[in-house]
Amino acid sequence: MKKLITIFLLFNVVLLSAQKKAYGDGEWLKFRIHYGLITAGTATLEVAQKDLNGKQVYHVKGFGKTTGMTSWFFPVEDDYQSYVDVEKDIPYRFIRKIDEGGHTKDIQIEFDHSNLEATINDKKHNTTRVVSFPKDAQDMVSAFYYLRNHLDTKNIKEGDEIELNMFFDRENYKFKLKFLGREILDTEFGKIACIVFRPYVQSGRVFKEEESLTLWVTDDDNKIPLLIQANLTVGSLKASLIEFKGLKHSFKIIAN
Repeated sequence: MKKLITIFLLFNVVLLSAQKKAYGDGEWLKFRIHYGLITAGTATLEVAQKDLNGKQVYHVKGFGKTTGMTSWFFPVEDDYQSYVDVEKDIPYRFIRKIDEGGHTKDIQIEFDHSNLEATINDKKHNTTRVVSFPKDAQDMVSAFYYLRNHLDTKNIKEGDEIELNMFFDRENYKFKLKFLGREILDTEFGKIACIVFRPYVQSGRVFKEEESLTLWVTDDDNKIPLLIQANLTVGSLKASLIEFKGLKHSFKIIAN
């Protein structure tokens, strides 16, 4: 009987852990990107469960490109990928392949979490180097999915800040996120309850200042981004969710 109770308790722990996962295999999101009043492009985020060197991972692919007139004078194709351990929520591989108006990068990073070393393969320049990184570091794609699973949105208070170790290209960063509060966002799907965050970014070449970015995320178990707004050094950028499928939890709409 004691063994039966133990098994039952373990089963419930596993079940509850699974329920806390915000995303899963088959999730797909599509965003429309506006530069000022112009529709500048589209971006997608998709998740597929795969095997990577004997480990079960979520292969997260983010792809963005300019469309229409914007692609004529500033063509952009950005391909970001991360291979994230299904249970541990840590990245094993990160890919960044971009072409932004002729500025190109083609980088693949392999994360060795046992030795806390990242092997960086710069395919454009045909170079390889090894750099250390802090424990539990995330890449720029896996960081968002990690936060979706681990951020305690029930007890968070306005003004709270969350810090995360991030490894990007060749360097370690301390990624910081500030909670701004809760809002009801009017979207093309209807009115949706949101939690609002301010990721701190580096001011300078792209962003006007450190607090140039604002992110609206659904206040539900999915925690998917609905709207992203950025004040750039020149103009402003907005990305809004226009399509989705394969969500792990129900999508809650207050009113149409």
